[in-house]
Amino acid sequence: MFSRALRFGGHLPVVRPALPHIGRRCFAQVADIPAEDDRPFKVPISEDSYDTYNLDPPPYSVETTKNQLKQLYHDMMTIRRMELAADKLYKEKKIRGFCHLSTGQEAVAVGIEHAITRDDPLITAYRSHGFTLMRGGTIRSIIGELLGRQEGISYGKGGSMHMFCPNFFGGNGIVGAHVPVGAGIAFAQQFNNKNNVTLDLYGDGAANQGQVHETFNMAKLWELPIIFGCENNKYGMGTSVERASAMTDYYKRGQYIPGLRIDSMDVLAVLSAVKYGKEYVRAGKGPLVYEYVTYRYAGHSMSDPGIQYRTREELQAQRANDPISNLKNRLIEWGVLTEDQARDMDKNVRNEVNREVEIAENMPYPPNTPEVLFQDIYVRGSEPKQRRGRTVDESIAGSG
Repeated sequence: MFSRALRFGGHLPVVRPALPHIGRRCFAQVADIPAEDDRPFKVPISEDSYDTYNLDPPPYSVETTKNQLKQLYHDMMTIRRMELAADKLYKEKKIRGFCHLSTGQEAVAVGIEHAITRDDPLITAYRSHGFTLMRGGTIRSIIGELLGRQEGISYGKGGSMHMFCPNFFGGNGIVGAHVPVGAGIAFAQQFNNKNNVTLDLYGDGAANQGQVHETFNMAKLWELPIIFGCENNKYGMGTSVERASAMTDYYKRGQYIPGLRIDSMDVLAVLSAVKYGKEYVRAGKGPLVYEYVTYRYAGHSMSDPGIQYRTREELQAQRANDPISNLKNRLIEWGVLTEDQARDMDKNVRNEVNREVEIAENMPYPPNTPEVLFQDIYVRGSEPKQRRGRTVDESIAGSG
């Protein structure tokens, strides 16, 4: 359910058709659950999951399988355990610099990834560990990167904010600056006649940036195949959205672009919404602006305890709406998992993350030589001819 604690006051009138809905109280009443793990069936989504702006709502049910439901739970658990491991390593002073965790926001990355394909590009801001894992990174490569190791996903040079893999364009550290880059990726998709959709995510703290609104304008003018997404965790660093934004309905910020607000503490609501949005955009109807309403349990970064600008009571109330617990309870109610199976899955994920962290901690550091400074300026193998194979001394001599 779109938790009242996540709603904001003073909304403009919501544009929502009068359609029959299924309330959260009916979640346990899933008819005809098949015995087979890979046989599709439909599960309901609460009528409170969406608010729309010049857009019909997504379906209030989503087709899935037992296997996918278990995978959704597994993926969110893996991100949670990986982030908790990063938290521990940072407190042990093994991770230095910036480190932005996404504990509490796992349903956004997982729901999106299960609704798209690896051919659909995705770009996001600096709270990116979960997205990196879902896009194809490994636990060891992500933790190795946080530890600054040579075998990290960005060879130990990117850290928490700059991770990349095929069709995942980061992990970007400058607030809002990657949003125009996402539009450029979508333009390339359109120019090359690729029938894919670009996902371009940013935080509520970036929503007031001028380049975001300039990008909206261009994307609508050119009807780009892109879904913009404000990942609204209610705080930009330590400033609440109410103090930072004159209008907190971020899904309406596109003005001339249709929008949708999603209860993103529910991974199934995210999955259904992104599936719906992808088909909308692929039909040539132009861009969308999504608002993923979520919550981070940790501070803005590891240097922020996260309790000076919000109360412990608020944190406790939000933890009662945990996306992982929400899904686990439904899977048990529906007979997809038993309590023992869920406990075993949790144990297996915890053991897997611990093994991967141990491997990452034993990775070598980049060699302490000047040559390292010249590596990875270009994608390996794509360096200009005059740079390939040259030593640092040769480069300096050549520049004279």
